[in-house]
Amino acid sequence: MTGPLYRDPDAPVEARVRDLLGRMTLQEKVGQVNQRLYGWDAYERTASGEYRLTDAFRTEVADHDGMGALYGLQRADPWSGVGFADGITAADGARVSDDVQRHVVEHTRLGVPVLFVEEVPHGHQALDGTLLPVNLGVGATWDPDLYEAAAEAAGTELRSRGGHVALVSALDLVRDPRWGRAEECFGEDPYLAARFTEALVRGMRRADTAVVLKHFAGQGATVGGRNSAATELGPRELHEIHLAAARAGVRAGAAGVMAAYNELDGLPCVANQPLLTGLLRERWGYDGIVMADGGAIDRLVRLTGDPVAAGAMALSAGCDLSLWDACFPRLAEAVTRGLVPEATLDTAVARVLTLKFRLGLFEQPYASGRLAHESPYPVRELSERIARASVVLLEHDGATLPLGPARRRIAVLGPNADSVPQQIGDYTAPQRPGTGITVLQGIREAAPDGVEVTHAVGCALTGADLSALPEAVALAAAADVAVLVLGGSSARDGGTTFDDNGAAQVGSAAPSGMTCGEGVDLAELSLPVAQLRLIDAVAATGTPVVVVLVQGRPHALPDLSGTAGAVLSAWYPGPWGGRAVADVLFGRAEPEGRLPVSVPRSAAQLPVFYNGKDHRYRGYVDQPASARHPFGHGLSYSTVSYGEPKLSRTSVSLDAPTLACAVTVTNTGDRPVRETVQLYVRRISGGSSWPRTRELRGFTRLRLAPGESAEAVFDIDADTLGSVKRDLTVGVEAGELLLETGPSSDRTSATPLTVGP
Repeated sequence: MTGPLYRDPDAPVEARVRDLLGRMTLQEKVGQVNQRLYGWDAYERTASGEYRLTDAFRTEVADHDGMGALYGLQRADPWSGVGFADGITAADGARVSDDVQRHVVEHTRLGVPVLFVEEVPHGHQALDGTLLPVNLGVGATWDPDLYEAAAEAAGTELRSRGGHVALVSALDLVRDPRWGRAEECFGEDPYLAARFTEALVRGMRRADTAVVLKHFAGQGATVGGRNSAATELGPRELHEIHLAAARAGVRAGAAGVMAAYNELDGLPCVANQPLLTGLLRERWGYDGIVMADGGAIDRLVRLTGDPVAAGAMALSAGCDLSLWDACFPRLAEAVTRGLVPEATLDTAVARVLTLKFRLGLFEQPYASGRLAHESPYPVRELSERIARASVVLLEHDGATLPLGPARRRIAVLGPNADSVPQQIGDYTAPQRPGTGITVLQGIREAAPDGVEVTHAVGCALTGADLSALPEAVALAAAADVAVLVLGGSSARDGGTTFDDNGAAQVGSAAPSGMTCGEGVDLAELSLPVAQLRLIDAVAATGTPVVVVLVQGRPHALPDLSGTAGAVLSAWYPGPWGGRAVADVLFGRAEPEGRLPVSVPRSAAQLPVFYNGKDHRYRGYVDQPASARHPFGHGLSYSTVSYGEPKLSRTSVSLDAPTLACAVTVTNTGDRPVRETVQLYVRRISGGSSWPRTRELRGFTRLRLAPGESAEAVFDIDADTLGSVKRDLTVGVEAGELLLETGPSSDRTSATPLTVGP
């Protein structure tokens, strides 16, 4: 073809990048690594309903004769201030994206397309974007295949509206449930998070959507569960716990990672050269982009005293693309002052351009002309399937559930019984009126004819006000069963105030009733006083009680075994989560969720994650060290028995550590069950570091009819048996191990395995 090489679709990407980079001025290069403008400031909606580009957007493009990326063009929420009156709906998403793209392509010298970057924490955070349950709910399914399908469907929806890059939380772990962003994590375990991260990347890639994984690295380990606070991670803890999901995501083909706010050994991640270059680039061989978190580079000014030097510091460390900061726009000055070589800037620009070429933006920059990918399932259907699979039955007396026709009057009580906003989590766009099914609505729909469903709030979500308690108690006393829908909320509204990065601002109390979400950390994990009093008062009526916890973090629970006949957890199950909960309550669906995180007895006993170092601590004087409900726990309406695990061989060599582990599982009850069989590894001797109590290294799911037995078989290899060695690489080490199988981390049977030289 005639014309510049970078326009030739048949040329290798590397050659196209090299050609285009060689044509760029210093200022154009700087433009490609910048993502300064809030996307919602790029357009305005006129009184007639039309969209037009703003002067601020045109100026931003002109300043660098191009634009690397535009964040949140279609974002809508209380922080951005965008709603249905002035935002971009699904019907107009592709057209507005094309208008923005057309201006960039046609009004710049080289016509380099812009990347549209969108938040997709649990579905596209845009008007009419379909919501999934939050990540903690996804983790509770223990079903990466289901999530992979949902990720593909969400990616398809994003691309149909013109988006290119999905920002998705996947790398953080719930090591301290006081942290308000616990809901964004797949759980507390690195292996479980790694499997879901792989599924996320695979699904999005099938939809031709690039994924940037948040947050790299260790953000879930901040001291005291305090958002964006310091971490006290040694290299081994970082590698054993907090890097596993990132390794998996990189291997699966993630387009990028987002450098976290936290620091490691005093050095913020966005300026951490050993992390971003030494580990990610050189050791792992990663060639994707590194994006800064919002405003993170500006925070470096406290170290450098100079915004130009701060930008140079982040660029030199390995950060390729900024987000909303004032430092990266001044990188040309950093180059001319000799603070960073232009070749370092070229490397970052090349990574951004490579992503644009790989996404085919030079050949087809516009959404309207792109051949749409078809997902095999609609996102809404998958959202409800995930919600149903994520419900965890924590406690059950064997009789209260499922609700049967004998329950002629059901009292549905509690502050989360009839609120869609309080069951959909943080990072959500405004929903159209009528969207979603609350738990109350779900129960009314599922209840057999002739069953009366009554409702009272009973108490507020927070605080100790008991003025609404008498009405709830009266309804409970007149009912055959009381369903108490309690928990927390991450719902933002117009009264919420925000930091400049979108985190909710809190002082001595949570804003607008929020008890979870970014910026909403808790010191005390127990349910608020009024919710606990509601449980006790309703139970005192003698009416059987079912507690449903709609929550974004594991609240510390008292012993409810003598108070409630059943306790369920529904981790912000999304708009249609009310129907999913009702299906489980009435037995239309079997409870199959398993805990992705340990449930503490109190905040005072933290940390309570299952895979701590095995020092055989027996507990405090005043309470046990064990969790109220352990990682992996979840009951069903049936009973299940496990045989002893059997190995195909009892010893393996370091150079051929392959074998099989099998365990027979039997449904001994009278209802079908979908059992999650878990495999743990426990080191007894050997290795280069002190062992952990046990570590999840596999899981599989079995469908069993009443009386049916099946064998769960695990293929054991170097990945299963590997551990972080003294040099911080992962490999198999000699020693004595136990391979354990069971239904949860605290109910396992073990068989020994020798790993020899």
